[in-house]
Amino acid sequence: MTDSPTWQSPGASAAPTPPGGDSPWHAAGAAPAAAPPSAGWAPPPRPGLIPLRPLDFGTVFGTTFRVLRRNPRPVFGVAIGLTTLVTFLAGAAVTAVVLLGTDRIARAAPEDMEAIAFGTGAVVLLSALLTAALTVVAGALLQGVIATEVASATLGERLTFRQLWARGRGRWGALVGWSLLLSAALTAAIAILVAIIVLMVSIGDVAGIVAGVLIGILGGLGMAVLASWLWIVLLFVPPAIVLERRSLRDAVARSRRLIAGRFWRTFGVMLLLSVAIQTAASVVTAPFSLASGFAGALVNPTGDITADLGFLIGINTIAIALSAVVGAVGAVLLAAGSTLLYVDARMRDEGLDLDLQRTVEARAAGASTDDPFLPARS
Repeated sequence: MTDSPTWQSPGASAAPTPPGGDSPWHAAGAAPAAAPPSAGWAPPPRPGLIPLRPLDFGTVFGTTFRVLRRNPRPVFGVAIGLTTLVTFLAGAAVTAVVLLGTDRIARAAPEDMEAIAFGTGAVVLLSALLTAALTVVAGALLQGVIATEVASATLGERLTFRQLWARGRGRWGALVGWSLLLSAALTAAIAILVAIIVLMVSIGDVAGIVAGVLIGILGGLGMAVLASWLWIVLLFVPPAIVLERRSLRDAVARSRRLIAGRFWRTFGVMLLLSVAIQTAASVVTAPFSLASGFAGALVNPTGDITADLGFLIGINTIAIALSAVVGAVGAVLLAAGSTLLYVDARMRDEGLDLDLQRTVEARAAGASTDDPFLPARS
């Protein structure tokens, strides 16, 4: 055995000796050697709304609610403006038609009442159809604005409404046309089903009534399944129209390709988001619905018609305003969720995340870049 300080146990590696000295230990007070840089994985950058990588469920669901907070003026402002305008226009139009029709019926001669009632019903139906068309147009425009906002927020941009509108210039008509076409097809399908049911029931015998009921149940279930399938398969058509500037036919084919292989994941996210929105809407509007039902007797115990009417008008006005706000929030969240799923699908299938990273880095260096969401030119 030796007392030499350099002795080591068998198999042990020699301690490193720094240049210029024999001792393997640092001198007292000397700073430790700097650790070499880690060669491990580093997460992709997050310049704006989302990390530039494929998105998991939690990121998609949580980021959907961040869209409202990140740029509220053009997002929530436009949503509440469109929703409120359509809601109050619809309510005012139907109310005016009903009041005028009721007044005309009250003043009409007995032999003219039936014709006036029929005309009033037709005008009410026409007003409802126009209101539905306005709702579809407003929803389509809002969907395009939100898709553009999500795409720009992904790159760290914070645009005004005028800038968002300018980016979609030339595509708003196609988007509105697509929404109207889809709504018309759904309305026609429902009308055909109702007509068949009415025809079967109008036969009058037991077999016709049973057939009508069965057709109604099975047809309703089948239509619900078909509508749910089309909802998901065609979910990415609006982003494809606005962000990729595709024609309607190309946008439909594009949506089908991107949904392929991820139908149930997309359906689950959108269904959960819809349920959360509907639950929140019910919680917010339920107190006013209950108040309009029985609070009138508490506020107006004498039963004065003028006071009761004023109370009901006030309660219903507040309920309509709240419904408009909740509807605006829900429309924004659903449009944001579908756009985020569209971006995630392109990241997974086409490497869009790499294109977004290159765009962010180039813009940070002061270079001009093309829109990374446009389809690659062959």
